[in-house]
Amino acid sequence: MAALEFGDPAKKLAALWLHATGFNAMTYQSILAPLGLRTKVQAVDLRGHGRSTLPAKPGRLRSWKRYRNDVLAFLDRESPVNKVVLGGHSMGATVALLAAGARPDKVAGLVLVDPVILPARYYMAMHLSPFRRGGHHMAKQARRRRNKFDSREHIQYKYKGRGAFETWRDPFLEDYILDAFDRTDGNDPDSEKQVWQLLCDPKWEAATFMAQRNRPWGALAKVRKHQIPITVLRPDRDSVMTDEVAARLTKKCPHLVLKERVNTTHFLPMEAPYDVRDQLSSYISSLIEGLADDEVGLVKRSLRGI
Repeated sequence: MAALEFGDPAKKLAALWLHATGFNAMTYQSILAPLGLRTKVQAVDLRGHGRSTLPAKPGRLRSWKRYRNDVLAFLDRESPVNKVVLGGHSMGATVALLAAGARPDKVAGLVLVDPVILPARYYMAMHLSPFRRGGHHMAKQARRRRNKFDSREHIQYKYKGRGAFETWRDPFLEDYILDAFDRTDGNDPDSEKQVWQLLCDPKWEAATFMAQRNRPWGALAKVRKHQIPITVLRPDRDSVMTDEVAARLTKKCPHLVLKERVNTTHFLPMEAPYDVRDQLSSYISSLIEGLADDEVGLVKRSLRGI
């Protein structure tokens, strides 16, 4: 399981970040790297994504429990004693929630950016009909995804400003490409004949979209029981969470904080990165470093000339 680490390796792990379906840890490095100036933060490439080499067989994936178990095994190794802040985007946010539900002793707080949480009746149908598979149009799009290109420049041309990448700020696309593709042609480095292949197999990405036999509502009940601090950042456009789900989240977990960010879509981290970083920083300060609210106040500024 591949991971990025930001900060002093001698310090205890403060936060772990989980990426969205089809992406990788490197995609979010511009959000996470500044946090490493004062603490230690890690981000993993989940199974079948980025540089991780764990077996990824699409036909065997039925839920995100496998991702959850991988994350918990990682935490048992990297932070065997101390709790950490778990954060994530989209699928990664849901996996973080599932991990907190399974092992509340490992999680100090949750920062979830537009988690994939569907109505409870949907999950009930998925569990009652074990051979029914979800995913619909997202899985179909993933299967059709082009997975080979003839240069890095070709990748940039095909991705920049298009589709899901249309609203991304710099340098998120460049960072995503670093660990999303690998050169596989075997030719000399300067050869004009190159083949760059997508590391997340489109079949695995499609299987991830379809693997919806999950239990996020049960995990949320555990988060409520153990009073794990939880903040959900939701975009005001194209959120995967319906208004019904958002309302039920706050009802089922009264201490949950739901923040809606204007002028953002499901790709909120790439559009409003400072909001995500500030929330992670706040949780690290209060839950890991132990700073009380009254220790973090407004800074007085003077505009008086000298």
